[in-house]
Amino acid sequence: MKIIIHGGFFSESSQSNEVKLAKQNSLKDIAKKSYEFLKDNSAFDTVAYAVSLLEDDELYNAGIGSQIQSDGIIRMSAAIMNGETQKMSGVINIQDVKNPIFVAKELMKEDDRVLGGNGAKQYANQHGFENFSTEIPQRRKEYEEKLKNGGKGTVGAVAIDKHGKLAVATSTGGKGFEIPGRISDSATVAGNFANQFCAVSCTGVGEDIVSNATAAKIVTRVTDGLTIENAFDRTFEELKEIDGFAGAIGIDSEGNIFHQDSYPTMVFASFDGIDFEVFV
Repeated sequence: MKIIIHGGFFSESSQSNEVKLAKQNSLKDIAKKSYEFLKDNSAFDTVAYAVSLLEDDELYNAGIGSQIQSDGIIRMSAAIMNGETQKMSGVINIQDVKNPIFVAKELMKEDDRVLGGNGAKQYANQHGFENFSTEIPQRRKEYEEKLKNGGKGTVGAVAIDKHGKLAVATSTGGKGFEIPGRISDSATVAGNFANQFCAVSCTGVGEDIVSNATAAKIVTRVTDGLTIENAFDRTFEELKEIDGFAGAIGIDSEGNIFHQDSYPTMVFASFDGIDFEVFV
């Protein structure tokens, strides 16, 4: 059993030492709580749980603390994928829910598993998800002052459970100040992908991740026999060709954990029940 989580890039919003320490402590705490959850639950349930904890922490740009778009509205996206069934479900540009990842998870039981905009919100309402504003004062201040902070914020989790099953979940509050209707990578196979061989979650500039098909490439290469390290390296070499800004976390079916970023610094933490690894 192992888990790795990410909380976007350190360049997201404030870059003070105080915020860095807060993110290190937060990620370590969430990784530990998620590992304890993993002991009695599937990888699929665990990645949703882990991402919900990240969504609930305003340090990250997902759920509470999401970025505000150019028209003053917060729209969020999230997806989850079960490596065993190879099915993904997700929501795109959903508004006014606390945990988009749980709406995405609820959709897994449907034939129509990826919903956007008003349709996603209506589905959430019909399935007991209450209205909830995820805006915090810091984001409103950034919006009003038009402080463009790079748009590199997403959260994600990858887990392997005691049965060797893999799953991945990813959630984002957008890049901030984007054109309404813009689609991020988080609810696509470019940013969130898993099968029985590997699972990968990405963060960074969504357009770069989609252009590179980052998560799907890494997983496919591991499926075809590359080591997870070589699969990451080859995919990130291709990302350099478009000067892409991305980070990714992954676990393969042997329990090997790997992470990589194209620019400093993706914030992440992993835990295997004994040892933590946390970004520095």
